[in-house]
Amino acid sequence: MSSWLLERDTFLLELLRLDGRGDYVSQYLCRGCAECPLPPLYQCKDCFSTELYCQRCTVEKHHANPLHRIEHWNNGYFAHTTLKVLGLRVQLGHPSGECCYNSSTAFHDDFIVLDINGVHEIALDFCACEIAQSPVVQLLRTRWYPSTTVDPRSAATFRLLHHFHILSFESKASAFEYWQTLARLTDNAGVSPPKASDRYEALLRMMKQWRNITLLKRSGYGHDPAGVCAATPGACAVLCAACPQPGKNMPDDWEKAPPEVRWKYALFLAIDANFRLARKNVSSDEVDPGLSRGLSYFVEERGFKSFLNEAGRLPQEKSMCASHSAVNLADTKNARGLAATGVGTVDCARHNLKRPCAVGDLQKGERYVNMDYLLFSTLQQTRDVMILNISYDIACQWSKNLWDRMSRYPSAIHLDLSNKTIVFLVPKFHLPAHIAACQITFSYNLIKGVGRTDGEAPERGWANINPVATSTREMGPGSRRDILDDHFGDFNWKKVTNFGISLLRKIKSAIPERELHVRDFEDFDRTLSQERPNEVETWKSAVEIWEEDRSQPNPFEIKSKPMSQAAVRLSLSQKEARDLEHGVNIALHSDISPSILISSGIDYEDQQCRLQRDHSALGVHATDLQLAKFQERSNALQRKIAEWCKIQLLYLPSVACVRTSDIESSIDSIQEEKPYDIKLWLPSQIRRETLLPCNDSLSEYEWDLRRAQAFDALDDLRRQLRLRTHLYKFKDAQIRGQRANTRAGVIIKNVEVNVSTAAERYRRAWNALSALAPSLARNAWTTELPKLEDGDTRGMGDNAFGESSGNRTLSWIWKAQGVATAGVEGEAVLSEALRVEWCRSRARANRWVEEVELLLEEMRRVGAFLAWHAAWWEEQATRRVGLDDASLEGIRGYAKRQAALRRSMRDVFLTKWSIVPALLHPEATAAPIPSINTAH
Repeated sequence: MSSWLLERDTFLLELLRLDGRGDYVSQYLCRGCAECPLPPLYQCKDCFSTELYCQRCTVEKHHANPLHRIEHWNNGYFAHTTLKVLGLRVQLGHPSGECCYNSSTAFHDDFIVLDINGVHEIALDFCACEIAQSPVVQLLRTRWYPSTTVDPRSAATFRLLHHFHILSFESKASAFEYWQTLARLTDNAGVSPPKASDRYEALLRMMKQWRNITLLKRSGYGHDPAGVCAATPGACAVLCAACPQPGKNMPDDWEKAPPEVRWKYALFLAIDANFRLARKNVSSDEVDPGLSRGLSYFVEERGFKSFLNEAGRLPQEKSMCASHSAVNLADTKNARGLAATGVGTVDCARHNLKRPCAVGDLQKGERYVNMDYLLFSTLQQTRDVMILNISYDIACQWSKNLWDRMSRYPSAIHLDLSNKTIVFLVPKFHLPAHIAACQITFSYNLIKGVGRTDGEAPERGWANINPVATSTREMGPGSRRDILDDHFGDFNWKKVTNFGISLLRKIKSAIPERELHVRDFEDFDRTLSQERPNEVETWKSAVEIWEEDRSQPNPFEIKSKPMSQAAVRLSLSQKEARDLEHGVNIALHSDISPSILISSGIDYEDQQCRLQRDHSALGVHATDLQLAKFQERSNALQRKIAEWCKIQLLYLPSVACVRTSDIESSIDSIQEEKPYDIKLWLPSQIRRETLLPCNDSLSEYEWDLRRAQAFDALDDLRRQLRLRTHLYKFKDAQIRGQRANTRAGVIIKNVEVNVSTAAERYRRAWNALSALAPSLARNAWTTELPKLEDGDTRGMGDNAFGESSGNRTLSWIWKAQGVATAGVEGEAVLSEALRVEWCRSRARANRWVEEVELLLEEMRRVGAFLAWHAAWWEEQATRRVGLDDASLEGIRGYAKRQAALRRSMRDVFLTKWSIVPALLHPEATAAPIPSINTAH
């Protein structure tokens, strides 16, 4: 850039020089033809040369380039003019420059052509000879696309349509933005804007038809003798070459492969919804039916709506898992004024391609009936695949009654389950928001045969399509489906063309990871096998049984859970019952035993905190009804505490003196003591704030209950943090609009309150334990229950203050395992922890081993698919008969070019992948990848 700055003045002067006649400033006669006597006054902005010519020579030189822009040197500057003004007439139906003696002027001699350099008015003549083609065909053979089929008055060049087609894929520019660009290229000052602004409508119509025609052409339906009528649902979709495609890229007798090989032929599917791709309630399917009509990715609309009308009345089950709040949050989408609140899709989970017949509109949130139809619809395209790994962020709930719901759907979309193995999973990013049981049942990390798939493919794909949401939400239903179909197809094609790079990058990363994790597991397994050989064998047997039949006990489950308050209360009550059986009764009250006294006191303490929070939330503008309800709760709690305090004096007589002091202080105080300010004087509070004696047995009771309270609070805190993280991510990714954001914010605010409540509850328990520990000689308790700082209450993926993703540490709250006791129980807890870690270490190693094998199989499948596709195109070349020689040659030429393209792609990919054997076996000499059978 510094060198250019030195030459900046030169660049500026050269640009200004081109606004004059430049090298031809002294040329007084036109040199366009021999002995031309006219002055050179016209320059073409689009020709290579900047030479000026006279009017006649300019017209002669542009018979083959009628859409070039011409400037006229007049009064010392270049002014815009057109070839039509100069007298150029464009004749169709004849070679360039040849005159037609029976021509027909196009639309009152006022024809408009859109090209990438602007909007052009031309004088156009159609050939009206006896053997002439129709005006539409004459335009098409000139590579001009007519705006209408009857008496066209405008057209767009194929070059412009292709240019905008690709530009819309890469920049997501709308047709209106492109039209504005053409208008400004024609006149950027607004002095003489293009005539007929309704050409924007024509551009919309032409692009809609162009997208459909190119779709059918690339799908081979121009080669089918039956034509477009032969197109079947999903037949125009770009298929994933790396996924199993029976009959296209699968080995012979793959159905008979043994289980140790068959898992590699599984189809990975990922279900998701996108609420940005909403559509306003404008137009209708009758007015704007669309052209693809189920041929690509969107399901056929009439069948879909008919299905929803019949099956949409089925009730939606409620989830017992925290992640279902994401669906409830989706329901906060404001459906007012919207015909569709978003779209649901089924993608290829490993390669992020949209599946054929797998996209459909949502009417309100992620209703099961919508997602069911999309899944069963796309599975009709691959009926022969025997193993399905299906990922969905609410799979834990959605899969429960899936087959029961299917039985009530039309038989046309039923899935034959007799020869299918179906595994349901939850995407890795979404899994932490689920309850613990789901995290070990639906985890990609733990289930056999899934490699290192993460199930988050749809989320990555939304980044590509979301920018078009602004324009498509204003469209009619058919136009929107056609455009989204087109974008999905281009995205799929780019993925296919990038397989050579993407699969190589993945296997380069996977091979060293496989070696690392296999080595780590082998070391861990060797150490444990020496110390606990029998246990390791038992673990191995248990995990292998679970991998084959996941209804068996899950070896990843931690069964020794932290002691809860309810469990401690039960234990203390049972101990008191045993004492009574032996004639030991330390209770001083007929109904309230010592353990009940302490547990009730802790309960009242929780109620005090809750009441205080509610009082703070009332604010200064509370209604009379709110104040009345709060006062009733306050009175009720005050009466309960008063009764409890009377019984407390039976067990702790020394509390009388401090309570008397509290009463005197409240009398002296101006303000009345609130129920949530009353000190309960539990043993921990007595030991912390007074020197009064306290019964050790009561302290023991409170110790056990407080310890359980701490573990309960930790468990609740972790659950709320998982939910908070998931809802924040979901809101950022999916929620748009003030109303929806406000309602989503309320839900998240409630979760934030729950996080604070759980943290506060843990701190109360910790402070009580801290006060009790010295008198009870409990010294090591802080190891299992550390002090909770403000920075510790963060999600698993959140950084502490000052940390980055590279040096991020996990908060201790996610490492706390629970109660570890001495003796036999402590050994059982240790053994279980080792079992779970051994199983996880084994799973990590196995997943990386599987990933390498899956990538090698996918490379083989890509090569086989491209070879099959090349052969398929070769077959299409000769299918059409009975046409003229020129048409047949074009049909054959296109088919052979497509076949050659697939072979070239395959050769390039195999060349890139030739280094893989050396990566797999560095000590061996690199050998080429085995030849791929192309007979399928």
